[in-house]
Amino acid sequence: MKTLKNLFFTAFILCLFINVSFSQQMYHVHEDVLKPSHVKEYESILAELMSMLNKNEIKDSKWLSFVTDNSHYLYLRAIENYADLDKPNFISQLIEKEGKEKIIALFNRMDKCYDTELDYIISLNSSLSYMPNGINQTPEGENYRKNHFFYVSPGQRDVVLEKMKAIKAYFESKKSKLYYRIYNSGFGTDGEFYMVAIAAKDAADLEMKNKENETLIGEEGRNLINDMYFNTLKYETKELMFRPDISFSSK
Repeated sequence: MKTLKNLFFTAFILCLFINVSFSQQMYHVHEDVLKPSHVKEYESILAELMSMLNKNEIKDSKWLSFVTDNSHYLYLRAIENYADLDKPNFISQLIEKEGKEKIIALFNRMDKCYDTELDYIISLNSSLSYMPNGINQTPEGENYRKNHFFYVSPGQRDVVLEKMKAIKAYFESKKSKLYYRIYNSGFGTDGEFYMVAIAAKDAADLEMKNKENETLIGEEGRNLINDMYFNTLKYETKELMFRPDISFSSK
């Protein structure tokens, strides 16, 4: 039994390694699932927090912030490995500069705005992403996001991967202007998926980009995408906005 458990553990770690090995960068995502009635209060507390961060010399801290259309607040920060999760963060620095009582009180107020908070890992898969001019998570003037989640079963993992490679190659051959980034699910996510993130000015701008791309790729391109889709377990989309005002980067 012990040998069997060790075998399962080794296989599990290997799967994690394979899932990340295609990617250049891992990200820790913290997600606050807000109560609709507390969005205004949460935004007010965030404004206080950002004011403190900007007036104090906070070191070695950087994150991107996104808000979904159903009031999920996501904070994305790059990590080199899982050990980074245990390192001191900006909160300990704020406590030193603003005082423990003040900072704890602020976060206690924030905690009342949601009943659910999530933490998980995703990884940017640069080899599958299609951005001919270089990977850019925050293209200027394009704060709207449409994220497509393609969930995969273990048995179809390799099949879907090959389909995605074929789609990227086809987009490259057609010099498509519909750029996208792909992220792999990781530890703590709800299932295994590939997330395709597309940026645009707004929903109307993305619709125009999609129409132009459909004309460009034609039936052959649509068949490639459908072939990938039919090999997935399930499919979901989320709409978000990138929020520079609640993102942060140490000076």
